[in-house]
Amino acid sequence: MPSTVVEDSHSIRSHFLEPLNYKHSLHILQAIGPGRQRIRDRSRNYVQMELLLDQETSEPVSPSGQFLNNSVLSVSIIAVLELEVPFDDSLAIPLLNDLFLPVNPRFSSIMVTDKDGVKRWKKVEVRLKDHVSVPVFASGMSTQFYDECLDDYLSKMAMEQFPQSQPLWEVHIIKYPTSHAASNMVFKFHHSLGDGISLMGTLLSCLTRADNPSLPLTFPSVQLHANKNGRDLSMFRKVPRFLSSVYNTLSEMCSTIAKNSLFKDDRTPIRSGHSGVEFLPVSITTMTFSLDHIKQIKARLGVTLNDVITGTIFLGVRIYMETVSQGSGNARSTSLVLLNTRVHGGYRSVQEMVKPGAELPWGNHFAFLNIPIPKLRDAEARNNPLQFVLKARKVIKRRRSSFGVYLTAKYLQLVGKFSCPKRASKYIHGTLENTSMGITNLMGPIEQLAVGNSPIKGLYFVVTGSPQSLMTGIVSYAGKLRVALLVEKDFIDPQQLRSHIDKAFGMIFKAACGTSTDPPAN
Repeated sequence: MPSTVVEDSHSIRSHFLEPLNYKHSLHILQAIGPGRQRIRDRSRNYVQMELLLDQETSEPVSPSGQFLNNSVLSVSIIAVLELEVPFDDSLAIPLLNDLFLPVNPRFSSIMVTDKDGVKRWKKVEVRLKDHVSVPVFASGMSTQFYDECLDDYLSKMAMEQFPQSQPLWEVHIIKYPTSHAASNMVFKFHHSLGDGISLMGTLLSCLTRADNPSLPLTFPSVQLHANKNGRDLSMFRKVPRFLSSVYNTLSEMCSTIAKNSLFKDDRTPIRSGHSGVEFLPVSITTMTFSLDHIKQIKARLGVTLNDVITGTIFLGVRIYMETVSQGSGNARSTSLVLLNTRVHGGYRSVQEMVKPGAELPWGNHFAFLNIPIPKLRDAEARNNPLQFVLKARKVIKRRRSSFGVYLTAKYLQLVGKFSCPKRASKYIHGTLENTSMGITNLMGPIEQLAVGNSPIKGLYFVVTGSPQSLMTGIVSYAGKLRVALLVEKDFIDPQQLRSHIDKAFGMIFKAACGTSTDPPAN
């Protein structure tokens, strides 16, 4: 492990970083205690921000924005842009001022409470130097050294809470070469600003095509679930589908309620069950898959890209669990898969998203699907790994066809609007805490992007602040699919987990296509 000196500062902040190296027992004793202290500190922080203002000067915070930003639940998104060349940090503030801040007023606003107790966005003057950090590490070291420095820096970022006295975003410029990039630009957004689609739209508004900035970006085609035999269905087919939808809705609602209040997943090698796990140090690792390989599996099995990668992750996770603790491959484990509840897919310009009645509106529009992770004995993984893809598809398709997720999302909106946002936060927190992992995915452009004159070699994202030991972020970009794993540090071995997911993909590809794949370019 590299050893450097820590020095904190806060205006275009420079940090000498000391990598974290906690032993597991000390980690639990020391980190959980400060975790509870952070909860108390966060509560005081929100109480101190109970400011008064004229209601006519700001827009109300949406219910979802409120229950993602309070003392019960505070969730953020970290997005990493890997650059092909060293980035000139003197360009950061002009780019943010000219391209980023004008995108949406929320990036220049703070969340406050008016005299009637209504949460609102209040426009403030943005001091950009307070939002930009340039860490300083030891110079002249190896890329492996800087890989560890970046991992520790991201872990520190994930644990830190946003000050509520300034807009809820940050940019960090890592000027040192890692094994993946010549430099890195890291964005951190609070989830109350918007969901992944909103924030990806923001980034795309600030970036250009690397080959020709004047040309628009294009995205992979979205596969819609349609009737292959025509649009018109006979009454004999409509009735069973309606009854099936009703059954699936009731099943999904019961499953969601039970997972929130009655049943917890087993403690396993991917679920520690530690109190305050969202405040414990994390590690982040990534892997890259070829979209062409995934499309080959998709075509052979007649499934979607998401089915393939979800089944791959499920199989790899189960193999990891069984390797670490024999028998845990058959434990009760559930994944929460994030579902976009917007009617239309894809992206629009931010200007279109913020219009009243927009087809693809800005904000947080998502729900969770409770997906049981197939068990090794059920899927007979070593003999037929394709069952993990097919089982994942079957469950996801059935639950997507229900109205349960939409009713749950509407229920949370109503609770947040007419009752107390913290009640909705407690509901979400309980559901997350009782499950084993989370999966969220985004669609990126086909072409390579550039920020300023710096081509972006790769990108990935993770969600932080969730009370789970394992979170997975998936994004497609320039012919590749990047999977990022955020894991509880010193509990889950990120390299071993990554290795088993790589192995699972090879097993699935060989079973589907009859040949082996080249090792992923991690």
